[in-house]
Order: sequence, then structure tokens, then C-alpha cells
Amino acid sequence: MAVLSKIRQRTGLLIVVIGFCLLAFLVGDAFQSGTFGSDSNDIGSVNGTDIQTQNFLQKVSNSEKQGQGISNTQAINNTWEQEVRSIILSEEFDKLGLKIGDEQFINIVKQNPQLAQNPQFMNAAGQFDENKFKESLKSLKNAQNQEQWMQWTAFENNLETYTLEQMYSTMIKAGVYTTKAEGKMAYKLEADKADFEYVMVPFSSINDDQVKVTDAEIIDFMKKSPKKYKSEKTTSIDFVVLANKASKEDETAISTKINEIRTQFDSVSNRNIGKFVNDNSEIKFDSTYIAKKDLPIEFQEELFNLSSGAVFGPYVFSDYQCVSKMIGKKANASAKASHILIAYAGAPQSDATRTKEEAKTLANSLLVQAKSNPEGFAMLAMANSDDPGSKGNGGEYDNIAPGQMVPTFNDFVFNNGVGSIGLVETDFGFHVIKVTGKYDAVLLGTVAQKIQPSDATVDATYSKASQFEANALENKDFAALAKKDGLEVVNVPSLKAIDENVQGLGSQREIVRWAFNSDTKVNSIRRFETPQGFVIAKMKSKNDTGLLSIEEARQYVEPILKNKKKAELIKKKMSGTTLDAVSKASGASIIPALGITLKTPVIPNVGNEPKIVGKAFNLTAGKASEVLEGNTGMYVIQGKSVTKATDLPSYATYVGQETAQNQGYSISKAYSALKEKAKIKDNRGNF
Repeated sequence: MAVLSKIRQRTGLLIVVIGFCLLAFLVGDAFQSGTFGSDSNDIGSVNGTDIQTQNFLQKVSNSEKQGQGISNTQAINNTWEQEVRSIILSEEFDKLGLKIGDEQFINIVKQNPQLAQNPQFMNAAGQFDENKFKESLKSLKNAQNQEQWMQWTAFENNLETYTLEQMYSTMIKAGVYTTKAEGKMAYKLEADKADFEYVMVPFSSINDDQVKVTDAEIIDFMKKSPKKYKSEKTTSIDFVVLANKASKEDETAISTKINEIRTQFDSVSNRNIGKFVNDNSEIKFDSTYIAKKDLPIEFQEELFNLSSGAVFGPYVFSDYQCVSKMIGKKANASAKASHILIAYAGAPQSDATRTKEEAKTLANSLLVQAKSNPEGFAMLAMANSDDPGSKGNGGEYDNIAPGQMVPTFNDFVFNNGVGSIGLVETDFGFHVIKVTGKYDAVLLGTVAQKIQPSDATVDATYSKASQFEANALENKDFAALAKKDGLEVVNVPSLKAIDENVQGLGSQREIVRWAFNSDTKVNSIRRFETPQGFVIAKMKSKNDTGLLSIEEARQYVEPILKNKKKAELIKKKMSGTTLDAVSKASGASIIPALGITLKTPVIPNVGNEPKIVGKAFNLTAGKASEVLEGNTGMYVIQGKSVTKATDLPSYATYVGQETAQNQGYSISKAYSALKEKAKIKDNRGNF
């Protein structure tokens, strides 16, 4: 009776279907209104190069087909980033004169296994034949059906772009190097160590309510570092939800119906249960046997222990009223087992280098260890198994169905008792197997009726939502109206034009578009119909400053500004010219910090404090510092010693490490710099 586990799946499916219908409606409206028509504006531009809407939307469609479940908005955003990157890099390729010639392209094809090893392009000697390849392309180009030629052209363009990007990346990496002096510095940062003592009064010692931070202070702080707090245009909206949920009368009606079905269920024979369920349930009959652990947890005992022909219910599970009838039970219907796979060279999906004989010897050795210490099987699997799918969880596979595994593996698991340990061979290698569980299963017939609002209830909710909207349009005190009607106001502080989801509502592109429509002004009100119910939204504010909104910035900036104010208060407590004096004045203990490096400037039990550690390396032994502001509090430190590492005869290792690290950063940093410099016009918010 897999129907119980599928109830949640059907709930999700219902939401998807509703979402698809809404999307179809919106797309149809967009075509009618001309949004996607030939006269619409381009999706955007990069450095004056337009990204044309029709071509862009075709790529979005392809992305959705290939993306295995990604949403339309995700596909739009992914395609946008690809288009921007393509234009920016193409400009750089042109400046540098990077091109792929015919001969070079053939060499690229020869290095591509999908093409070079295709029998269609091989000669009698089994080697790639350039002429055959060119003739094949010529045939595609001249074919009446151009679909394959178009697919090849797209593939060729992608291959060429990828190759140019690799060439460009190689050129950038070639310009990145590390000097011997820099290698030596990297060594010193890692190897030089400082010992010091400190007194620290944490910022947390002062309550937040003792220091206040105003909006003006937050704005002034962001203006000092505009790049750090840069933001796209954002809006802030408030909304309330009038949920479409079943009333007490609806629930009573559903209960009456399910009780009538239960009365009939008692007299239904096993052979007719499937038809009865299909005739009366919103979820069709499923003949799958279900293990006890997969039944609804709050009703596991009652359902699993039903006698044959007995009926249980009604009961509520995942927004459904249910009644279930026992059809039958099956012993050892599924199992749980752990295994250690020892693969060998030549076995399917194996990258092992050991021979088959070596694999067998190792497997027998592990079998002995497993039998002598069954409790340590999981650790043996994690240390030795060649199965990446189960190695991380101790080799375990749960809920194994008969016939799911290869025959010898299957036979051992289902023909041996729990606790059995043995060795079997399959095409994949040798398996040391431990049977850890067997599950009996039951087959239930379940009638499920969705607990949902009636048409009358939906109409009543619609009327209430419409009245709230009308009142909100007349009365701008949105919060007071919501409180009067017992509704919770939800604030979304930083909505972006390219967002798909709205906090608390999930995917709601229509609301996002409304929030960024030029006709939507501050205090505008609008009602939306969503799967959750009716949403009435109010435009609270628009942020066109180029900086984070106050609401969003507060979570990042307010703690910094509060700590600065706390620092002034704490500083007054930390008086004295010696560490002892500061300790007595502040009431904080003197704590030693030993063997601290500049590469990892972490003070034990405190955290990352680069400024404090840096000071310790430049402080005379026995001398106390001034009061210093750290990340976690205020410090006075006193140097003890700095141990300089012995010079190395060669710093080649550190030079290599630094070069590899910097080269890795260089590609993404170069593109980020080009993108930041580019003049990008983004109209995605209209779609």
C-alpha cells in the first residue's frame, strides 16, 4: 500500500500542476500583450551589444528542457549569465586576436573522444579520418531536414567557445607568478610564531540596548564603502495571506463521507479492494507491499498489526482523511545490509589497479576481520570499500527489495539471517556482506479523501480578501487592518527584480513583476491568487540608491557600529600602563596565547584576530600595548617572545603553492573585474 507514502507526492504534484497552469496563463497573456512579441524591448545589452529577446527565449527553452526540473526563472537567470559572459569574453578574444583556424579545429575534434572514436569517422585502420568527417558534415549541411545540422552548428560553437576560453585562461595563468621573496614571506607567515599575554573584554559584556544605531548612521557607514555594500534595485513589500483552507463544516462533510466509505469497506472482498479504492479514493490503489517503518509514524502500530480483512480509520495523514483495510502480509519483503566492495582492474566502473587475485585475497582478509569484530563493520567499509555510493555511510543499503541487487548479492541477503557475514563475487568485484535487518511488509487498501475547502468556503475567502483589498486601498494603515482581521503581516525587506521566490510564498514571479512595475508606486495595493490562498500585498518602499536597503544593511552594519560604540565604553574601563593594572581595572583575567602565526591568526577559545596577532609580532617583549579593538572585543596585550623560523635553502615549495593558488584565483578575478567594468543593461525584471 504505497498510497500512503504517495500522498505527499500527490500534494506536490497538485502544486506543480497549479503552478504550470498559472505559468501558461501568464505566458499566454505576455504573448497577447506583446511582451514576448517582435516589438518588445531586448532582454538587455552588454557594452552596447543587444541580447535579443527571441533568441534569448529560445535558449531559455532549451535550458529548461536540459535542466531536469529547473524553473523558468532559474533558466532565465542561468541563460542571462551565460549571455553576459559570452559577450564580455568574446570582446576580449577579439582584442587579443584569439581565433580558431580550420586546422586547429580539426585537432580539437581529434581530441574529443565522442568524435574521434566515432566509427562513422574512422578509416579501415580504425583511425580518425579527416575526409570522412568533412564529408559527413557536408551531408548534414545539404540535408533537407536541417535539424541535425543546426544541432551540429550549436555544438561546434560551444566547442569553439570552450577552446577559446581555455586559451584565454592559459594566457592569464601564464602572467601570474610568485617571486622567491614572496615564497619566503609565505613560509615566514606560516613558520614564525609569537607568544604573548592579553586581557580581553568582549563586546558581549555590554548589552545591545545600551547602544543605539540610527538609520542615518547605517547609511553614512555604507557610503564610506559603497562597493562593499553595493546593491541592485530592491523593493520592500508587506503582505497578508487569507488561506484557502477547509472550514469546520467542510471537515465535517469529508468525515461523514469517509465514515460512509468505511462502513462499505468492511464488506468488500480482497479481490475487489482495488476497484473499490479506485472508485472512492482521490489516490488510486497501489499493490506495493510496505514495510512498517514506511507507514505513517503516528499510526504504524495500528496499521501494521491489523488482522486480515480488518479496517482502520478514519485517520488524518498529510491533509487527507484516510481509511485502510488489511489485504495481506509478507515476511522478509525487504532487507538492510552493509557491504565492502573490493574491485579490481578491468571490473565494470572500476578504477582499481589491483589484480583479481589481489582483490580476492584482500576481501578474504577483510572477511576475517569483519567476523571477528562485527561491530566494526562500518569502519572497515569506510576505510576499504570501492563503492562510492555506500562507503560514506559504512557500506549500508536500506530497504533492499528482492531482485534489486545482482543475483549472488541478492541471494546472500535474502537467504541468510540477520547478523550473517559472508563473501560473494559479482561482476563488480568481491563483496564482504553483513545482513543487518529484515523487514516484513503489509499490503493495504487505502481510500484517501483530500481535506480541502468547498466552493462555498473558497467564495467566502475570496469575498473577505476582496473586502480587505478595498479597505486597504481606502485606509493606508495596512498593519491596523490586518490586526483587526486577525491576519499576520509578513515583510519582505529586499526583493530583487530577478527573484523568483517571495519569502513565505515560494515561487511567485507575478508578485515580483508587480513590485518592479513602473506603475507600482509606494503604498500601492494589489490582490493575488496563489496556491496558499489570496495574498494582498502593499508596496512599502523602493530602493534606488545603489546601496543595500536599510532593512538588509542593518543585519550586517548594525553589529559593526554597535561594537564601535561598545568599544568606547569598554576602553574607559581598561585603564593602566601594565597588563596587571588593566586586568584589575577591567576585572578580566590575564590569558596566555602561545605559538600563534600570522598565517592563522586565531587566538585559542576566542577566534580570528589578525589585528591583535599582527600587533603581537611587532611588540617589544615585556611591553604592554595600547587598548586595541579586535573582532570580538577590546584587548591590551603584552609581548613575550617572537620565534623566527630558520631560513630554508630553497622556497620552491612555497613558491609553487602560492603560484598555484594565485593562478586559480586569477581566472575568476579577471572575469569579475571585466564584468564590473562592463556597461550592462538588464531588463529581466520585465519577464
